[in-house]
Amino acid sequence: MTAETVYLRLRTTDPSRWHALAAAWRRWATLAGHLAAELPPLLARFAGAWSGTAARAATDRLHRLGRGLAVFRVLCWQADQAISEFATSLDRARALLSRAAAAAARGGLTIADDGTLRGGPSAAVTPDLTAALTAADRADATAVAGLSFGPAEPPGPARPSCTATPAEVHRWWSGLTPGEQRWLLATEPGWLAPLDGIPAADRDAANRLLFDDRRVRPAAAHGVQHGLDTLTDTLASEDGPRAYLLRLDTSGEGRVVVALGDPDRAGNVLTHVPGMTSDLASFNGELTRAARVAARATEVDPAASTSAVLWLDYDAPDFVDEAASAGQATRAAPALSRFQEGLRAGHQAGPAHQTVVGHSYGSLVVGRAAASGENLADEVVFVGSPGVGVNSAAQLHAPPGHVWSSTSGSDVIQYAAVSPRGLAEELTRAGFGVVEPERHLWFGENPSDPQFGARVFASRPGGGHLGYWDPGSRSLDALAAITLGRPPVDNG
Repeated sequence: MTAETVYLRLRTTDPSRWHALAAAWRRWATLAGHLAAELPPLLARFAGAWSGTAARAATDRLHRLGRGLAVFRVLCWQADQAISEFATSLDRARALLSRAAAAAARGGLTIADDGTLRGGPSAAVTPDLTAALTAADRADATAVAGLSFGPAEPPGPARPSCTATPAEVHRWWSGLTPGEQRWLLATEPGWLAPLDGIPAADRDAANRLLFDDRRVRPAAAHGVQHGLDTLTDTLASEDGPRAYLLRLDTSGEGRVVVALGDPDRAGNVLTHVPGMTSDLASFNGELTRAARVAARATEVDPAASTSAVLWLDYDAPDFVDEAASAGQATRAAPALSRFQEGLRAGHQAGPAHQTVVGHSYGSLVVGRAAASGENLADEVVFVGSPGVGVNSAAQLHAPPGHVWSSTSGSDVIQYAAVSPRGLAEELTRAGFGVVEPERHLWFGENPSDPQFGARVFASRPGGGHLGYWDPGSRSLDALAAITLGRPPVDNG
């Protein structure tokens, strides 16, 4: 399309109509799921009351109908994904266009119907206008490609081994035709759903196929059931970026990994690792915190696409005695590392800028993962930390100068998680009437202490343990800037 055509369409389009269309495809998938749920009881009745050649033929027909409904649901979600990402890209492009129009008006200029500036060139207008047209044109081309569907077809027998790396899994998956991928999603979702290296959009389809069964299990604890009800609303929501279900485990207190916006398409990917008492019942509050960072990043730079991921794929401590041990963090670290590796392997059009934020006990999970091997992410961030398992940023496998930390002056963690050595020093200081943040914490040196070597950014003094994501706070602005690959304006 010409720049004039792109501009005219962008100026007049209403992204909310595209969001509504995507939601309609999700509803079709839900309806097909209700129909598919009626088949197993029907097959069971057939098996108990009917036999012979006709019964076998009818049963085979019903099995094929069930598979067809599963393929239909996958197609619905793929349409939903393509249209949702298109709508979100239009949201960002229109935000850029509004910013360009406002800058033009301030300079006494206008944007003509052909998308050019009238009244003279302006360095304040041109970049946003160009970025808006580029984003809209790219979104249109991507949506067209994403809406090109073909029939499902059985693949060959080759499968990655259980020891395959996420990169190997991704190479195998990319070697299949779209029809073969669609067949596997419809027939083997339980195997594909947790595989790191499978694209986020395909993992989402596999997990959604399994979701109805998990949601109605009578053995689920009350808190898990409440979390599943909330997750149902999140997956169906028409507000904000589309949710991608990347992992769900309803055993115990439940685990979940949810992305807002496709992380395989976003230029920036934030992974939020929560701390003590986090579980499926409380996931929504943690997801909201991650979403605030992505939303603020988009406000700062609409040209940059940002996906926020809540990674709650570990058994977080529930009680103080559990939180006093590093065991759960140590067990969680390999899974976090593998997940990040999967994000890198599956990303489209070059690498994303990856940021991992660990909060409270989650900072120990992040620290353990960052200390154990290859670079975990481009930016490693600790907030409200009880220590991260090492005594220096130099002990982490992270790019130099890209380890960050913040601890509010009112965050009880720096006093509640004091090490025995730190407690002795604290008592000594108290004798002299001195009150200051503790340096020696339960799981190592305080990452917000200058001697640790992280880059410390400011947070609201009265924010406590959860105020780092408060709207309008300096810490939220800092987290957004770091996610965009920029140093915070105020490092504290």
